[in-house]
Amino acid sequence: MKIVNKHVFGELYGCSKEILEDEEYLRRLVRQAVKVSNAKLLDLKSWKVRGPKGGVSVIALVLESHIAIHTWPEYQYATLDVYTCGKHTDPKKGFMFIVHNLKPQHYTINEVDRSYREEH
Repeated sequence: MKIVNKHVFGELYGCSKEILEDEEYLRRLVRQAVKVSNAKLLDLKSWKVRGPKGGVSVIALVLESHIAIHTWPEYQYATLDVYTCGKHTDPKKGFMFIVHNLKPQHYTINEVDRSYREEH
């Protein structure tokens, strides 16, 4: 049996400072990305770092693994991580959904097949 794990992660540059500071908006965005990825949400946690340079972190714990975004509004920068298990999930769709909604000037994307393979 092959265990299917898919990991999509990257960096977003040139995003709106206001959006990257908006914890509630980011929570809604990540919640929707869970649906777009065809994952099952177990819990959603978020926090905002206090102070003039405070960013936001949102982590969705899903049955299949996680979706996480961390922001640095002062740099108009965010990191995004979508990791899922199972053939029924599509982490790239969730990743691209968030990218589309954050509208970065440019972004990086890395895709890794982290599936189990038996060694012989």
